[in-house]
Amino acid sequence: MDFEYGALTDVGRQRANNEDAVLVDAVHGVVVLADGMGGYNAGEVASGMAVNLIGGEMARWLREAALIASTQDVRRAMEICVDNANRAIFEASHAQAACAGMGTTLVMAVAHDNKLIIGHVGDSRAYRWRAGLLEQLTHDHSLLQEQIDIGLITPEEAAASGNRNLVTRALGVEDAVLLDIRETDVVPGDQLLLCSDGLNDMLSDADIAAVLGASVSADAKCRRLVNLANERGGRDNISVIIARASEAPQKSGVVAKLLGK
Repeated sequence: MDFEYGALTDVGRQRANNEDAVLVDAVHGVVVLADGMGGYNAGEVASGMAVNLIGGEMARWLREAALIASTQDVRRAMEICVDNANRAIFEASHAQAACAGMGTTLVMAVAHDNKLIIGHVGDSRAYRWRAGLLEQLTHDHSLLQEQIDIGLITPEEAAASGNRNLVTRALGVEDAVLLDIRETDVVPGDQLLLCSDGLNDMLSDADIAAVLGASVSADAKCRRLVNLANERGGRDNISVIIARASEAPQKSGVVAKLLGK
């Protein structure tokens, strides 16, 4: 499976600085998005550390192991990379006064063996668009989601709550963190969307699905999603990554023979 990638991050309309960060490594099929938190510019530090450390370490591992790695191997590599990044952010937050209390959400995906392996911490999300239908693949680690899960409030009440951004799990807050991982199959035409809550707090699932269904490039869809979120108020930083799957071209001639195709 081949992927077309697009990515964009934007400060929004009401924030002074952008504490989101995104990384796309098309060569190794790795995408990472983080939404930082903390005083001054500490959130920006945490999210930048997360995407760079996780993206770089995953790329190094995949260069050596991708051809022989199982899905379980990739899952374990993701856990190790996230654990290492979490510890680095945690230690930096305690070593530097300006970074005290910083942390970051995380959502990432690795394309492997015609699957997408998705990991997340916090309330940054992954969605899959397939044949016009949008499905949320992640389950928020947030106070509101916990209240929804036990029936204290409805999703409609949560959407109007002022506590939307209270996360219950994040990188850098404690010396260990649990990465939730799930796998999903991929067929040509599927689109994976990773986003910070600055997008899904502003747009409905129907809004997002309509943009993903347009016949334009992944980059153009990213721009349209960010512009729409800003038009609706842009209350937070807005970050999106799109990966669109297509059939890999068939090998032919000498190359096909060498590869046994």
